[in-house]
Amino acid sequence: LVVRKIWKKTKRILWILFLSSLIYTILCRWVMPPVTMTQIANAFGYGLKRDYISWNQINYSVKLAAIASEDQVFPDHSGFDWDAIEKSIKPKKKNKKTRIPLGGGASTITQQTAKNVFLWQHGGKPRKALEFYFTQMIEWTWNKKRILEVYLNVIEMGPGVFGIEAASQKYFHKHAKNLSRAEAAMIIACLPNPKKFTVVPMSHRVKWRYPQIMEQMGNLEGDEDVEHLIKTPN
Repeated sequence: LVVRKIWKKTKRILWILFLSSLIYTILCRWVMPPVTMTQIANAFGYGLKRDYISWNQINYSVKLAAIASEDQVFPDHSGFDWDAIEKSIKPKKKNKKTRIPLGGGASTITQQTAKNVFLWQHGGKPRKALEFYFTQMIEWTWNKKRILEVYLNVIEMGPGVFGIEAASQKYFHKHAKNLSRAEAAMIIACLPNPKKFTVVPMSHRVKWRYPQIMEQMGNLEGDEDVEHLIKTPN
């Protein structure tokens, strides 16, 4: 009897959590997240600089640089890059013609968005399980354009600096829509560790990485799926 009561309460809690997460996920399809756990954690040590902007205010080069660096099959997958996951488990010999590794290992832009919007930065299997859940949720309830838009607004791009507009203002004193191709690549090159890989002053990693990103940007231009995604206005 006691076990049955506990199970009944547990099911009720799980059902409430599921409905709450579903409602919040759907709400974020149209409204930017008010705040994230990562932003709260940084606010106490580094402050919080952010300025959410719309899809149409984000430079074409920023969108292209993010896909080129972090997830080159972003328009085509359903949340997970299974080929990259397999390669990360079974590493193969490097091939100059293969695409450069994702900035987050085998982590797609959708996964990174799920983690940054709904979860926290560190954690073992429990967080990974939740990341899987929210990745699927936003793939089902958002579209690719919205995922990339939110990603570029909430991702940390420097100590206490969140989103491409805040990063653009801090490093180049201009709006994100006015960034040059090289400037966009420099900012994206600070991922996945923007506290260590600084844009200004430029760290060795950013200096080494951003020309590679620019090369990959050139390679991706002409890809119908990528071009259709980043050139379509809201």
